[in-house]
Amino acid sequence: MQNLKLDYSKTLNFIRKDDIFVFKNEIKRHIDALYNKTGKGSDFLGWLNLPSSISENELIDIQNTANDLKEKCEVVVVIGIGGSYLGSKAVIDALSDNFTQLKERKNPLIVFAGQNIGEDYLTELREMLSTRKWGIVVISKSGTTTEPAIAFRLLKADLEAKYEKAEAVKRIVAITDAKKGALRILSNQEGYKTFVIPDDVGGRFSILTPVGLLPIAISGFDITKLVKGSVDMEKQTGKGVDFENNPAAIYAATRNALLNKGKGIEIMANYNPKLHYFAEWWKQLYGESEGKEGKGIFPASVNFTSDLHSMGQYIQEGQRNLFETVLSITSPNKKVYITENEANLDGLNYIAGKRVNEVNKMAELGTMLAHVDGGVPNIRIEIPVLNEYYLGQLIYFYEIGCAISGYILGVNPFDQPGVEAYKKNMFALLEKPGFEEETKAHKAKL
Repeated sequence: MQNLKLDYSKTLNFIRKDDIFVFKNEIKRHIDALYNKTGKGSDFLGWLNLPSSISENELIDIQNTANDLKEKCEVVVVIGIGGSYLGSKAVIDALSDNFTQLKERKNPLIVFAGQNIGEDYLTELREMLSTRKWGIVVISKSGTTTEPAIAFRLLKADLEAKYEKAEAVKRIVAITDAKKGALRILSNQEGYKTFVIPDDVGGRFSILTPVGLLPIAISGFDITKLVKGSVDMEKQTGKGVDFENNPAAIYAATRNALLNKGKGIEIMANYNPKLHYFAEWWKQLYGESEGKEGKGIFPASVNFTSDLHSMGQYIQEGQRNLFETVLSITSPNKKVYITENEANLDGLNYIAGKRVNEVNKMAELGTMLAHVDGGVPNIRIEIPVLNEYYLGQLIYFYEIGCAISGYILGVNPFDQPGVEAYKKNMFALLEKPGFEEETKAHKAKL
């Protein structure tokens, strides 16, 4: 089985190899701190050995629950926000047919709620569900996070109105805290099937817990292979692995070496539209982990070649404060050959007989050369094919790389104090009990 490859050679016009390898000893200390739990945020390191600690019985339980919902439902609504939905959506979108909603399905359609407070979105979702057989997977440690709590309150009532209470209970699965919180209390009272979000795993690192694995299994994808890929990457990036052979360590070092040269924006670029939400997951992982104390590399993303006709202009000639990380797939899962045309009015006969992927690859390489010549360093991360195993590798690669990079920056990669600011203001403006003074102060500002 091949492994993920990382190529940083197209950064060496901007930084020296020594600028990367100067982090070697520091990163060894950071990896030791992760495994010895002596660094910042050590209470939230449950993800670190998570892949290798998932038991066969746990995977069987998740798969059996998925099979039960698959038998009952045409649609399953996954309710959650942030890491409670981005991880599963990233994998499901990456592995699904681009036009799955228009084709005959073997597995339920996964849709999401609680990731926004859109009234139109909720209305249209409920209208669609009214004519379908459906169920709910609700994900929340507390059960009181505003966005998913609103969605669950409304959809739970709809489900109980559509089915008898006893049947509705069989169509709800809760993924929540082991002992405490509103959703745990409700689950115990109602008798929902439950899975536990470990106390020491934060939301953005939770994709390899039931938070991500259950929706992925419901969609019909092989969670055993996903976990196997992450286990293999855990071995490649763990304690005792030489810096030179640890792709996550080199990635973390390279991006921080570029930051030291004024490159404070990282753009993830992909050449496969199925990876759009993988980039969204990556943006949350790195943005929420590193963006604090006035520090951090700003994560952005583009979908090529589409965005070459829009954002491509800025990347080529805008401010030189950015670098690109290209996520590349060696071979697509399908083959399409370009046909010859006698009239040749579009001028494409020169590529007749070639696969579409060859054209895409030349666009990728041509863009890299243009951007590097234009002052944009490029890191390239390549996987052989887009499947469960290699997505598992990518997930763990980015997780451990994020932890190392955060420690290089000197921040706690596992907290998110800034996220609470908007919540407190929102509660005050909604006149939540206990926020009376803040309500007065905020309304005066408005």
